[in-house]
Amino acid sequence: MKTNEGTIDRVLRVLVGLALIAIVFVGPQTPWGWIGLVPLLTGLAGTCPVYTILGIRTCKLKN
Repeated sequence: MKTNEGTIDRVLRVLVGLALIAIVFVGPQTPWGWIGLVPLLTGLAGTCPVYTILGIRTCKLKN
């Protein structure tokens, strides 16, 4: 799969994912925090399936 996320996008996804997962262990301890796995995994992989479907790229194109 090709990378379609830029550096800032990836960092933000990882941070948001970790914050949401932290909700499971601290705070209201709701299972909805596990939804944070989606941005965490897409941030680590560097590719977003929704971006692919919509044709969005936040990373610079290679020449």
